[in-house]
Amino acid sequence: MPVHNAEIAAMFDQTAELLEIKGDNPFRTRAYRRAARVLESLPKSVAAMLREGEDLAQLPGIGEDLASKIATIVETGKFDRLESLKRELPGDLGEIAAIPGLGPKRVKLLIENLGVRSIEDVRRAARRGRLGELPGFGPKLQQNILAALAKPVAAKRFKLPFAEAESGALIDWLSRGLDGGRVVAAGSFRRRRDTVGDLDILATTAHAAPVGDRLVEYENVALALAHGPTRTTVVLRSGIQVDLRVVKEESYGAALMYFTGSKAHNIALRNIANDRGWKLNEYGLFDEDRAIAGETEEGIYKKLGLQFVPPELREDRGEIALAQKNALPHLVQLSDIRGDLHVHSNWSDGNATIAEMAQAAKARGYAYMALTDHSRRVTIAHGLDRARMLRQMDEIDRLNAKLRSFTVLKGVEVDILADGSLDLPDEVLSRLDIVVAAVHYKFDLSRDEQTSASSGRWTIGMYRSWPTQPVA
Repeated sequence: MPVHNAEIAAMFDQTAELLEIKGDNPFRTRAYRRAARVLESLPKSVAAMLREGEDLAQLPGIGEDLASKIATIVETGKFDRLESLKRELPGDLGEIAAIPGLGPKRVKLLIENLGVRSIEDVRRAARRGRLGELPGFGPKLQQNILAALAKPVAAKRFKLPFAEAESGALIDWLSRGLDGGRVVAAGSFRRRRDTVGDLDILATTAHAAPVGDRLVEYENVALALAHGPTRTTVVLRSGIQVDLRVVKEESYGAALMYFTGSKAHNIALRNIANDRGWKLNEYGLFDEDRAIAGETEEGIYKKLGLQFVPPELREDRGEIALAQKNALPHLVQLSDIRGDLHVHSNWSDGNATIAEMAQAAKARGYAYMALTDHSRRVTIAHGLDRARMLRQMDEIDRLNAKLRSFTVLKGVEVDILADGSLDLPDEVLSRLDIVVAAVHYKFDLSRDEQTSASSGRWTIGMYRSWPTQPVA
């Protein structure tokens, strides 16, 4: 089974984390992180690219060495460099580094001075006051670490693109073995939440048991938790849990609605059905024992006197009342987007030139694009100082003079410094169309410290008026 781009990106991110803890070459660490971002953003799987003979070394930020490593991971499912680092640096170092206030450099101090290898080691050292023996570990930081450790551990959630890659491959595998019917993803994934806790997969067929059997046989399965004739639960090697439910085709709409959720939205629908003397469950909408809807979601909503509610709105946040009045809002479609107001070029940590990005945006039907590369404080991203910012403005002016029916807006992602000032002078910022103000360091400041110095100093958003030429 092919390794997904998101899995390789996660391996590279973990490698970068361990290399930084080890004190390795920062350029190598940066290369792994940059490669991870490139892999996450690719519209095509690297496994497919390799099958088609494409040269991964030609991708921005990859090169021959990383291309070879990616090819090996795709072939074997393993990354030897990461495994060797785990042997060199045993313990829960990645989890430790994620504790608020810590990070690779401080974790390295904990390892070298206190022999820390686990979360429990950190908790024990903090309670005994031993963190105060280390440089940079003041009483406030120790208090913050203890507070973070006291919070219950949240269940792991996965980013939507990662879940998309996993569900797409899984649905393809299950569909190829299906004797009629269909396989779809439901749950928070179908509601397009930013992150998902697990994958809910729904299949329809008259022969349920073989679908569960095929799921258990999936090469990406690390552990089978339950396996029955209509319900099967497994954990994939990425750590994400998959819950499969198989129903007959006549229950497809009701089951899809039920397993899409959210729970609160489903309860509200059941209450409406109950008020009419009906029963709504994952098998259909029933009047006594007679099914009156269930083959489609649209049919159920219509029978309940509701406008069809798109999955993205099913959170019980007022959508039911609007659906009763046929007044649900129009959801933004890709065709509605006229431009992008935050993109990075190869002037900082992007992969393409400004001209290439403008042409790509124009090809998508956009009318404008705001270039907002990093300011100089983010040195790891090769941020722009005053001189480079001015040169970039000149390049944008030259490009805009050549473009037709498209505008590149001048912008920057400027850092908010610890004293509340911004990373570039006003005389530069005032010449931009848009300024995005951001914090990239000193995350451990208190709320008052983080906001008092900048109070009344600046406003995130447009720094001056839009250009006179039309952009939309």
